[in-house]
Amino acid sequence: MTTGQYTGQERAVQPEDLARLFFTRANAGDVDGLVALFESAAVSVLPNGEIATGRSAIGESFEELVTAGVAFTPVLDQPALRAGDLALTSRRLANGEVPVEVARRQPQGDWLWVVDQPNILR
Repeated sequence: MTTGQYTGQERAVQPEDLARLFFTRANAGDVDGLVALFESAAVSVLPNGEIATGRSAIGESFEELVTAGVAFTPVLDQPALRAGDLALTSRRLANGEVPVEVARRQPQGDWLWVVDQPNILR
């Protein structure tokens, strides 16, 4: 983004960009922007332990977070572990949780998450 204003259009050119974009979009209340960080058939573990499959189901979970006014504090990601067009991304949040995701490079060169485990320490 060159204007310094949130537009929700920035793409992840590196897998490490995904978390930064997630925090920015979540704090802006941009559910559609959050969902756009995932492949169409992505899977994510929900807070209740169930697995959401697809952007629609993942979006419902994000809608609840945004509606609840959850604020996200950006943190430094660990370097992504890459194997060709796949990457493992992770970070440690201030509350001690450790989210881990698998991202895939898309045909146009940007990265999207395909698997999301919000806290591997459960």
